Formats: sequence, structure tokens, C-alpha cells
Amino acid sequence: MPPRIAIAPCRKMTDYVESVRLAGGDPWEPSYAADPVETVVSSCAGLLLTGGADVAPDTYGEAPHSTVTDVDAVRDEYEIALVRAALAARLPVLAICRGLQVMNVAAGGSLVQDIPSQVGTAVAHQVPNPKDAIAHDVSVAPGSRLAELMGSVVVRGRLAVNSRHHQAVQRIAAGFVVTSLAPDGVIEALELPEAPFCVGVQWHPENFVESRTFLPLFAGLIAAARP
Repeated sequence: MPPRIAIAPCRKMTDYVESVRLAGGDPWEPSYAADPVETVVSSCAGLLLTGGADVAPDTYGEAPHSTVTDVDAVRDEYEIALVRAALAARLPVLAICRGLQVMNVAAGGSLVQDIPSQVGTAVAHQVPNPKDAIAHDVSVAPGSRLAELMGSVVVRGRLAVNSRHHQAVQRIAAGFVVTSLAPDGVIEALELPEAPFCVGVQWHPENFVESRTFLPLFAGLIAAARP
């Protein structure tokens, strides 16, 4: 029986759901209103955190930058609690874009609130269309879970990715390690080595569902979720 994967609800679920299904999982979209965090963690074999709105800066103790918009306090509170419960239960986790940021904040880290004004514009981190357009390369740390999963498409230690974000990881949560960087130094992937499977990426691998380029990331989550 396919392992049940809880997918954090967002506005564009189709590619996440299909990626989980193609990788051999049983996708499930829990409800913020109807499914308490404890119920979600006990009812699934793995967790997929999705993209979406900015994470509220007060969740990591900062005042908001002027560019922070579309904050969803209910979603922030729910997903931060969900990440903490999932990590405590040693549930396999794959975190994407906002999901990576939520995971880092939930574990005690902070965020760059606006890349263009706080890092610079040397690298294009906002390339919205088409959704699978290659925006830039990222490094891949040798020996990382990311390298293990994506090795077949890593060329000279680098991986071509899409990009749609203006925030990023700043202070790294305790226990996590950086496994990918953009050319401008923006953190593109984190892993928690002590966990059975805990990988977060800043790009959107789900948008490559047709080419299946990044399906190994989802397959890694499913494999870790199997009994």
C-alpha cells in the first residue's frame, strides 16, 4: 500500500499532488480547520511542505520589511506547529520554497526578508513564467542527500533550477546543514542529517512534473516513508 503523504495546503496543489503520486505515494491534503497537528502526524507516513505567501517576521522575532506581503498568520501557526511535531516524531519531511523557510523558522532559524534589497540582484530569484523556466544554477554539496538523490542530473557539482521567491534562509536552525547555494550565496537547500529524511529546497521541483527531472526528491521522501 502506498505511504500516505500529508501535503500542506496551498493555492496551487496540482503539481505537488501529481509528483507525490508519480513517486509512489498516496497524497493527502489535511485541513487547517479540521485536522489538528497531532492527528496529521499520526495519520501519515511523510510530510510535504509547499510554497506560498511570506512567513510573518514576528515568528522569528523581527519587525517586517516593507516588502513583506500576503502573510497568512493561521497558516504560519499551523505549519510551524506541524513541522515541530513531525520532526519530534521523526517523520520524513520534504520542504519546498516557503516550506523550506517555514521549516527553518520552526526549528529556530530566521529569514532574509527581501533578497533584492538585502542581498542584491545579481541572480534572478524571481522568474515566474513559465513555471519550469531555468533561472540559475545552484551548487550541490558532495555527500549530501540532495547529491545522492539528484546525482544523475548534477553537472560538475551544479544543478539548474527554477526560482520564484524574494525571501530565503538567513540564520540556519541548529542541527541543519546547508547543502546548496545560489551563485550570490542565497541558501538553496538545507538538510537535517540526524533525521531519517529531512530535505528542504528553495526552488520548485514539483513544477517539473512533466519532465520528471526532480522526481527523485519526491521518491526519496516516499522511500523514507515506507515501513
